[in-house]
Amino acid sequence: MAKSLQEVLDGAGNAVDFLRNQQTGPNVYPGVPAEYTNWRNEQRAWAKTAVLFNQSYHMVELMVEGPDAFAFLNYLGINSFKNFVPGKAKQWVPVTPEGYVIGDVILFYLAENQFNLVGRAPAIEWAEFHAATGKWNVTLTRDERTALRTDGVRRHYRFQLQGPNAMAILTDAMGQTPPDLKFFNMADIQIAGKTVGALRHGMAGQPGYELYGPWADYEAVHSALVAAGKKHDLALVGGRAYSSNTLESGWVPSPFPGFMFGEGSAEFRKWAGENSYGAKCSIGGSHIPAKLDGYGLTPWDIGYGIIVKFDHDFIGKEALEKMAAGPHREKVTLALDDEDVLRVMSSYFAAEGRAKYFEFPSAVYSMHPYDAVLVDGKQVGISTWIGYSSNEGKMLTLAMLEPEYAKPGTEVSLLWGEPNGGTSKPTVEPHEQTEIKAIVAPVPYSAVARTGYADSWRTKKA
Repeated sequence: MAKSLQEVLDGAGNAVDFLRNQQTGPNVYPGVPAEYTNWRNEQRAWAKTAVLFNQSYHMVELMVEGPDAFAFLNYLGINSFKNFVPGKAKQWVPVTPEGYVIGDVILFYLAENQFNLVGRAPAIEWAEFHAATGKWNVTLTRDERTALRTDGVRRHYRFQLQGPNAMAILTDAMGQTPPDLKFFNMADIQIAGKTVGALRHGMAGQPGYELYGPWADYEAVHSALVAAGKKHDLALVGGRAYSSNTLESGWVPSPFPGFMFGEGSAEFRKWAGENSYGAKCSIGGSHIPAKLDGYGLTPWDIGYGIIVKFDHDFIGKEALEKMAAGPHREKVTLALDDEDVLRVMSSYFAAEGRAKYFEFPSAVYSMHPYDAVLVDGKQVGISTWIGYSSNEGKMLTLAMLEPEYAKPGTEVSLLWGEPNGGTSKPTVEPHEQTEIKAIVAPVPYSAVARTGYADSWRTKKA
């Protein structure tokens, strides 16, 4: 008999140890090579020329349709839907009744009573649960990511065209000037005789569009973009570089889903199955709380405080109203000390006492990386994504720190590696923990991203 997520967690005994020893590694990016050229040049291209990210394979899509679709999504999200009309999109963030983030996805308002959610599975599953157990007049259609299907055919292709030359490439591909859209606004355009949805969006902090359309049009549109990009030095981006773009833009890609703990999500855990996201995900790193709620993040922790709006009734509203006054941890970038990073890397050539290996460009070895950030041995925050930026020439990590330690220029330490030589995850080799000095820096770290996202939730503070 199939088990529920709750039964999986109960049967594991210590849920923290269970998830830390899960055999699942970091999120994978199927459908594209690890590298088209090399990840250093691919990183440099989004800052210097232009890149084409292929997002057609690794994200879940959920169509939400019906008379109650607008009210349903509004009730589940912390976002305001005031002035939200077809042709617009937003970063949609649901939280638990206790106010902990479940995840985030891009919400496309396609037409009256028709929406599409695109992103990682936790927020998708939360929507599916409430549609299945509530009295909403909605129809949900899930289009699973390629890693969990056999046919390789998606409902939509999805490309991200980014970089200083992106608009010139799009102009050539269209044969005319692209529409001048505001951030998170959409329009239909024509490429290679195909109607293409275009969303003004940015993943690497550079100008560009997310382009999407029917799967049958994939080859025609992709080929037209590649051809238009030849004279503008367009680079295709593989899975290795793709996973690292968040370090410069400042988006936290993997908040631990809040439905994994708390009484308010008990019914969800009974509904979700043994093959659901929560039953399969993994946690890694040096931050090891006694219970799963020690991994929980609030909207303010990950920079979403600005989009919390109390102008509508939603799950978690009462909890967030109590949290709103603060204090809150602040999202920052940590720039790791070059010499200390070299010290860690030099240990790889020793017979014993090796530190945890730094994979390049993303040094992430679980689905939810959580490392402790210390000052004089005291934990003052957590790091949740780490890797190398060729554009900045730095090893960077995104972190959430107590307010008194979040000022740029503050010296902290990252506790790198897992205790007792590591866990049983196949992505973790035997190693010794070590502290790495770091300096608190702004988020986004990239100056271009800070400027480019000036009017968005990425840089504003509540």
